[in-house]
Amino acid sequence: MTTNETTASTSEGLNDIDGRIGELLHKMTFAEKVGQLTQINGSHGPIPEWMADDLRNGKVGSVLNEVNVDTANELQRISVEESRLRIPLMIGRDVIHGFKTVFPIPLGQAASWNPELVEKCARIAALEAAAAGINWTFAPMLDIGRDPRWGRVAETFGEDPFLSSAFGAAMVRGFQGDDLSEPGNIAACAKHFAGYGASESGRDYNTTSIPEVVLRNVHLPPFKAALDAGAATFMASFSDLNGVPASGNELLMKQILRKEWRFDGFVVSDWESISQLAVHGLTANDFDSASAAANAGVDMEMASSTYRDHLEALVAVGRVSQQQVDTMVANVLRAKFQLGLFDNPYTDPRRFPSWGNEDHLAAARQLALESVVLLKNENDALPLNPEELNSLAVIGPLSDDGYNQLGTWVFDCDQELSKTPLESIRELVGDSVEIRYARAMERSRSRDGEGFEEAIAIAKESDAILLFLGEESILSGEAHSRADIGLPGNQDEFIGKIANAAEDKPIVMILMAGRPLALESVVKKVDALMFAWHPGSMAGPALADLLFGKESPSGKLPATLPKVTGQIPIYYAMKNTGKPACPDTIIHIDEIGGEQASSGNVSYHLDAGYEPLYCFGHGLSYTSFEYANVRVSAPEISMGHSFAISADITNTGDLEAEEVVQLYLRDLVGNVTRPVRELKGFRRIRLRAGESATVTFELRTDDLAFCNREMEMVTEPGQFHAWIGGSSDTNSRTEFEIVENDNNHPHGE
Repeated sequence: MTTNETTASTSEGLNDIDGRIGELLHKMTFAEKVGQLTQINGSHGPIPEWMADDLRNGKVGSVLNEVNVDTANELQRISVEESRLRIPLMIGRDVIHGFKTVFPIPLGQAASWNPELVEKCARIAALEAAAAGINWTFAPMLDIGRDPRWGRVAETFGEDPFLSSAFGAAMVRGFQGDDLSEPGNIAACAKHFAGYGASESGRDYNTTSIPEVVLRNVHLPPFKAALDAGAATFMASFSDLNGVPASGNELLMKQILRKEWRFDGFVVSDWESISQLAVHGLTANDFDSASAAANAGVDMEMASSTYRDHLEALVAVGRVSQQQVDTMVANVLRAKFQLGLFDNPYTDPRRFPSWGNEDHLAAARQLALESVVLLKNENDALPLNPEELNSLAVIGPLSDDGYNQLGTWVFDCDQELSKTPLESIRELVGDSVEIRYARAMERSRSRDGEGFEEAIAIAKESDAILLFLGEESILSGEAHSRADIGLPGNQDEFIGKIANAAEDKPIVMILMAGRPLALESVVKKVDALMFAWHPGSMAGPALADLLFGKESPSGKLPATLPKVTGQIPIYYAMKNTGKPACPDTIIHIDEIGGEQASSGNVSYHLDAGYEPLYCFGHGLSYTSFEYANVRVSAPEISMGHSFAISADITNTGDLEAEEVVQLYLRDLVGNVTRPVRELKGFRRIRLRAGESATVTFELRTDDLAFCNREMEMVTEPGQFHAWIGGSSDTNSRTEFEIVENDNNHPHGE
């Protein structure tokens, strides 16, 4: 088929869908229209008669949280065989980072810097969910996570818009495939639109105050990338954005999403977020809340019933137009047609692969392996060599906990698939190394110290010590924010006791957590530090392979790690300020004299400095990589043209390994001040020991565009700096200039 034929076929398909939608709208009563805008929670058991009656009467357009395939099929049967218009259901579920097979939390997935692998794993999650009758997932979550106190930072792809955009688009492609109507493809939902990640103090559901220029430059790009990847649905945020909660926010829903971006899918509210408009204080009651949400452009209401209770009356009194209701219904019906539900509403689980099969677990293992970030490795404490060990201490509550390694929001997980680190280490070393195990504390947040004595004893008796610490999964996720992101409980004290008892034995700490942690107080007490996030079902085999050098760590931080909680927010893409800090301009709190002086009058904390503990993009390997000859294809590039930025990378160590090569740019002068660095490209490469490669990033000047103070996306002429390296603090820099497009300046092609 030619391109023109493909375009024509797609156009005809869309026209056919629009025609069928028009026919349905013409036949529908107002109550049936409102039904399509209503989503109810599943029964989690036999279908109650009231629910069956509502389905027969066309009062329900979607059911969420129903994961039994027989029940899902019965819900569909009632809807398409016993209702007047035979309209099938959207059946939704939070499939966040896997279904039965669990992958690393999204923040951990972002640490892989491998969107292709994440797309593959989202495809697996879709297949497993589709086999249960689910046709819609409330993922990916695309909020920018710059405050790790916020529990839901676990569900984000980190602090950077470019990286989050790449992973959001990948996950949409994995869920939806090339054709939504194909079996196994499920509709994605880009959430939470928008700004939820900036909740004040990291408290979930809280107010967000974001200047529009920051909203457009930082928080919206991942949503646009998801839309461009074909995301079928969007979800409105819980949060208040600049005084107008998202579920009633016309700037977000009408101006940006519909008018500017031309989104033709549908928007669903978050759980009861329409009725909560009155709780926020935007509206006086549910009647007004339904009016505000409908006029803003929220098409479907999740869980609450303000549309069902009040939409007809709102149309009668002219508060909401009939045309607006028809548009909302059409948006919902369009998604159902695109999913092929009118032609095939039922699920035959025999058509899908079994969950947790060999291929699914292999993908989970690979993503877990690539997501682990080696932060510190002094004196080559890692990798461990079984031939040099007689005994090994494995200590900590997270070393043998098949549930907590899965992370937050895993309601459908098959815990039997979990392989723990302790189990996998024993399998890997066999009888050659004696494994001595102590839990040390009942939970990560325990404070009693009852298990310390046993753990310290086996640490003294062993040749090396592995500490599996961090956070249990329940400490992150929705409604689980923390004011202090240091290690919970008395883990800090415990690590100190182990360090005192260990003498010259290597101490390796493996952290499992749902957020970046502030680790300044403990990092000096250990020889090596791995951040494993919550790695999912195959945490054990992945970590065992890394600890014993069967694979080299290759993960990179998707979020900055602060020294202490008080540094938050701290992220790499900060503004320069008028008084930027540098090593020569700061003084420590202990160095301050008794009189006020001008020294140190720059932007930093007296007691923590201005640098994080570990920067965005940081991650070590068991080998070393050298970057050289960073260069741009031309010193001047004309507006609207392409150009290339390249560097030579050499594996200067003794092992073959993968490196994530990262490109950062800075626009030195702008209509609004620009960040000191912005990620603009990344690539995974694998190099043998001693091997070199040239990595080239192709860009156009449009890739340097930003939202200016007039809310316009522009690329401005001027000077730019560019860096290519292994983290955001690389010093391998070059320079170039963007010039106005005329015949007097050379440009890259």
